[in-house]
Amino acid sequence: MSRRSDQLKNFLEPIQTAVDSEPAPRTKPTVQSGALNSMNQAIANLATEAEEAERLRAQLEAGESIIELEPNVIHRSFVKDRLDDYTGPNFVELRESLRNSGQIVPVMVRPHPEKPGEYQLAFGHRRLEALRQIGGKVKAIVRPLSDEELIRAQGKENTDRLDLSFIEKALFALRLEERGIRRPVIMEALTLSSKGVLSGMISLASSLPAELIEAIGPAPSIGRPRWESFAALLAAANTEERWRHLIDDSAFRARSSDLRFEAVARALTSRKSAPEDERVIQTGEGHRIATAQFAKRAVKVTIQTKDSPAFAEFLLRKLPDIYAAYVSERAGTVETETQE
Repeated sequence: MSRRSDQLKNFLEPIQTAVDSEPAPRTKPTVQSGALNSMNQAIANLATEAEEAERLRAQLEAGESIIELEPNVIHRSFVKDRLDDYTGPNFVELRESLRNSGQIVPVMVRPHPEKPGEYQLAFGHRRLEALRQIGGKVKAIVRPLSDEELIRAQGKENTDRLDLSFIEKALFALRLEERGIRRPVIMEALTLSSKGVLSGMISLASSLPAELIEAIGPAPSIGRPRWESFAALLAAANTEERWRHLIDDSAFRARSSDLRFEAVARALTSRKSAPEDERVIQTGEGHRIATAQFAKRAVKVTIQTKDSPAFAEFLLRKLPDIYAAYVSERAGTVETETQE
């Protein structure tokens, strides 16, 4: 008999709590709560989800109870791992399945460490968001977890289910590091066996603007080598204007995550200006004021408004006076040259 058939046979048996070392009989117990009967029936319907049913069975046999909570009292994990916005076809399929069939597999939460009476999610983020969208209550197992135990549970969910993409893992590792989580725990959460690999992921993620990573998204088909090349392109001078202009475009946001990565990569590799075609204008202390790009028929001056938001407006107001001063100075120079 196949392993899957064995699993189906096992979880179709009623759930019982072992009372001693003797194997529990498979006959119906004389006393059984209505909630436990309901769970038996629910698990019997999981013909296509054998592994989840086995995990749920183990939790119930360990004496853990399932409660129903309002979605608004459940907060997400203190460290975000996934970059998606819960809009893809897989998420929509999950949401509609919950709408039509209800929630069978519970999420896991811990009591919120800072908000009495509320909870923090360990795993089940997609189920929580789907139930939040359809307005249903959330079946949850409550377990007291430390920060490290929560991270381990969160990492296990990512391993057992749809795995994180490379950049999601790298950003997740960086965020955990910034929260003071020990590296052995991070490695366990991400199922990594090499300290060097983890160090490289954290270094790469820290070299990329978080805003840009969030805008691109998980990019599931883009692996480590391409992200490393991407980071090298991004490190080149004067690339920020290109990608900021691109990610603000509604057409960019409508693309898939992989295509968003490709679009930014193309923008970073195209229209490179030679060093002699660009000039950086700085203050006496060395702070950049603007950049000027010289072409055959025009000079383009760029001012980063995030650094000096009022300077651009000030310069625009002063341009007529500056131009008049230039004309006057130029006229004086021509007159002097004529007299000589």
